[in-house]
Amino acid sequence: MAGRIGRILITEDELRQRVKELGEQITKDYEGKPLLLVGILKGSVVFMADLMREIKTDCKIDFMSVSSYGSGTVTSGEVQIILDLRKPIQNYDLLIVEDILDSGVTLSYLRQLLSARGPKSIKICTLLYKPDRRKCDIKPDYCGFTIPDEFVIGYGLDVDEKYRNLPYVGIYEPDAE
Repeated sequence: MAGRIGRILITEDELRQRVKELGEQITKDYEGKPLLLVGILKGSVVFMADLMREIKTDCKIDFMSVSSYGSGTVTSGEVQIILDLRKPIQNYDLLIVEDILDSGVTLSYLRQLLSARGPKSIKICTLLYKPDRRKCDIKPDYCGFTIPDEFVIGYGLDVDEKYRNLPYVGIYEPDAE
């Protein structure tokens, strides 16, 4: 797949500052509560690692791996669970940590699936939110940045497993050679 980084949308400094702010708000909101961060692999791993270091209250972590993209740049609309949670969630307030909420198909499915398992509460924290792409009635409870309808890479986001390690969020230009 030919392509390149078009331009930087969110700088490393902007990411660092916003993640710190999110961590402060989550700390305040979950102080004294049994918080379980549920990272959605693989895209959220960079964001979640930085975010959990900014949360100053006790929390546990677990991960799920789901896919609705495959190796393309457009969602298939079908959510596939690749790795499920490893512990019961009934006694926890869940905070699903995701890299991006665009169509909402994946997060809507996950919220419904996890809700049936009886946690105390479920909220969503997403680094990026693309409201123009939403297909489901779902919004993040905590949001890093609202972005335009562009395909983005970096800071955990990828195209066919490439570009995840960029320290910023950039716009991907698929047709560039």
